[in-house]
Amino acid sequence: MMMCGAVSQVSNATPEVQQICDKMKPHAEKKAGKKFDVFTAKTFTTQVVAGTNFFIKVHVGGDEYMHLRVHKTLPHAGGKLELHGVQTPKTHNDPIGFF
Repeated sequence: MMMCGAVSQVSNATPEVQQICDKMKPHAEKKAGKKFDVFTAKTFTTQVVAGTNFFIKVHVGGDEYMHLRVHKTLPHAGGKLELHGVQTPKTHNDPIGFF
């Protein structure tokens, strides 16, 4: 069982994580200042807080990757998604973690 506030181990992306990326793509493109033809979730980790923080490694084409920090509110608060940060440029080998 994971402790509240601790960051989980890195896992391969799931369909749910890809759906989060799909919803966050326009916001990530705005923050990065460019459009991406490819936007595929590869790996992720989570942090349980007042909701869940998702730290997601996303392939954005070629050898380029981007890291997203997305907050999902608790169900009673609507389970809304909000992009809290991006890190770019990243590579396949850059570790994903808290930022």
